[in-house]
Amino acid sequence: MVDGIIFDLDGTLWDATELVAVAWSRAAKKYTGVDPKFTKEQIGACLGKLLIDIAVMLFPDCTKEQHQELIELCIEEEHKELQVSSGVLYPGLEETLKELKKTYPLYIVSNCQAGYIEDFLAATGFSHYFADHLCPGDTGNPKGDNIMEIVEKHQMKSPVYVGDTQGDYEATIKAKVPFIYAAYGFGEVEGYHKKIDSFCELPTIMKEL
Repeated sequence: MVDGIIFDLDGTLWDATELVAVAWSRAAKKYTGVDPKFTKEQIGACLGKLLIDIAVMLFPDCTKEQHQELIELCIEEEHKELQVSSGVLYPGLEETLKELKKTYPLYIVSNCQAGYIEDFLAATGFSHYFADHLCPGDTGNPKGDNIMEIVEKHQMKSPVYVGDTQGDYEATIKAKVPFIYAAYGFGEVEGYHKKIDSFCELPTIMKEL
């Protein structure tokens, strides 16, 4: 029996691409003097990757040192934006989390900076649904390692991971955790154990495992 559900964040629990696009555009303008006017589609195409890889994608002409400086400024502006606005929650999210929590401990492992998951929890008031969370900003490690760390920390024997990108799937292969593909999210995934087309389908899928 499944003894824990670990979630990705962006593209799985909420869509904050529009807010992130605003924040990262503002940061880039502060740094370069030019507003790149990033779109939510551009940000969505980057999600699931490490921040340094996103910086390389969005700022291809910058040096490694400039990428790091831009990341720090983007994070700062993103945090400010999320203090006053919230991402879009997927339909039925809270009702489904409430139902799942009756049976399973819930966790979040996302490829994000330190503080981003906390911003999500503060913006939504959902802290009480989740037993723990982890990200590269906390550990310096990629998603696969962070999944393994949270599984070991909470002594899970049979967890599952819910995510929406190929990178999520590859992380679960490394962590040896079954993958549930959130097909409503941002990515196309070539391998998965189960698939959901809406978050509300998850309780039914869990009963099949």
